Amino acid sequence: MEATFENWESEFLQMGMYVVLTAYLFQKGSSESKPVGKAAPQDEDPRAATKGADTPWPVRRGGWVLKVYEHSLSGLFFLLFAASIILHAVGGANAYSEEQTAHGQPPVTVLEYVGTSQFWFESFQNWQSEFLAVAVIVGASVYLRERRSAESKPVAEPHYETGT
Repeated sequence: MEATFENWESEFLQMGMYVVLTAYLFQKGSSESKPVGKAAPQDEDPRAATKGADTPWPVRRGGWVLKVYEHSLSGLFFLLFAASIILHAVGGANAYSEEQTAHGQPPVTVLEYVGTSQFWFESFQNWQSEFLAVAVIVGASVYLRERRSAESKPVAEPHYETGT
C-alpha cells in the first residue's frame, strides 16, 4: 500500500503541476507551450462563448460552478495527490510501525510517521524523478522530433516555432 500510493502521489503531483505550469509558463520552441505573444483558444473566457446544447453544463450554468470547472483538471490531480499522500502515510505508518516493534520500539501514528525523514525521503525521491522526466521531454522537444507523435512538433518545423 505504502509503495503504491507513494508512486501515485508523485504521478498526480507531476500531472497537476504540468497542467498549472503550462497554463502560465511559455517556452519558446516547445511543442508543449502555448504560442508566445499570441492569444490561445485555451485563454478565451467561457462566459463570452456562444452556448449551445453541446456546451458543457458548467459553462451554461455559470457562477461558482463555472469557476470550479475552469480549474477542474488541475483540481482533480491535486485531490488525487492529496488522497495518495494520505494513503502513502497510512500504509507507510503501518510498515514503519512493524519495523519499530520488531526492534523493540513503540509503533508510530500516521502523523508521527509524516514527521519522519523516511516519509519525506520516499516522497521527494519520487517527486524529483517525475519532475526531471517532464523537464527533459519539454526541453528536448525544442530540438528533437518524433514523427507521428502529438507530443512532438512536425519534423520539418524550425526549432524556434512554439506550439500550434
